[in-house]
Amino acid sequence: MASRKRAMTNPAKRAAGSREKKRLNGASNDRPSRKPASVAKPQTKSKPRAQAAAKQGDARKSQIVLPADYRPTDDEPFMGERQREYFRKKLIAWKEEIVRQTRETLQGLHEDSSQHADIADRATFETDRALELRARDRQRKLISKIDAALARIEEGSYGFCEETGEPISLKRLDARPIATLSLEAQERHERRERVFRED
Repeated sequence: MASRKRAMTNPAKRAAGSREKKRLNGASNDRPSRKPASVAKPQTKSKPRAQAAAKQGDARKSQIVLPADYRPTDDEPFMGERQREYFRKKLIAWKEEIVRQTRETLQGLHEDSSQHADIADRATFETDRALELRARDRQRKLISKIDAALARIEEGSYGFCEETGEPISLKRLDARPIATLSLEAQERHERRERVFRED
């Protein structure tokens, strides 16, 4: 009786086992073919999508055309598209001017490397060159501040005081586009510096 039961259960178990193996093998065979297809698709499509998004962003920026005599006013929304575009153009023009001046200075230093016979002339030349290089170094640091201001325009935080979160006046931004503090916050900051310096 026991051997009959075993004989009956074993074929049933064998059939069930073979069905399970086929199912698993089929699933495992399907998986590799599906995975590369699903992995490959996002990689091929993500780049064109990102490029298209970047082009759309550039198109939006270029669509804003400002009149030649445009100046930001308090009548329009603070840091709206027009104001952001105005300050972006102003910062980029300022940066390009600094880069141009730096190139001219370096070119002048390479060309004017002649030796001066008179000691006084040589001392004057060296002093002028040292002052010029110091000014260019200051402007190099200014470029990083301009880049930071351009990044703030992209983020949407440009024109707001880093300390108080209040809008910086348009007159102050027009005079100093890299300003990060409002006039009141800047005055408080300078007073604190004076107190620490005196101590």
